[in-house]
Amino acid sequence: MNLCFVMGKIISDINYKFVINDKKIKSVVIFEFKLKSGTKISVIGHNEIADICYSKIRKNDNIYIYGLINSNGQIEIREIYF
Repeated sequence: MNLCFVMGKIISDINYKFVINDKKIKSVVIFEFKLKSGTKISVIGHNEIADICYSKIRKNDNIYIYGLINSNGQIEIREIYF
């Protein structure tokens, strides 16, 4: 996975859900993000990051993300700044 630091605007609603995996419940958040260059990317966050995203950010917010690019081309959030 590659490290990345990107900034842009949230262009979709925040999709927050729970996933049960190996008898553990995880929270997951997924949303679409538009970079300053115009590129659209899917973003995913888990557990504490998902909870922060759900409670603090909304569609059309400008944010900064530090994360990893996974094999699906999504950015997995490690830290988020708003």
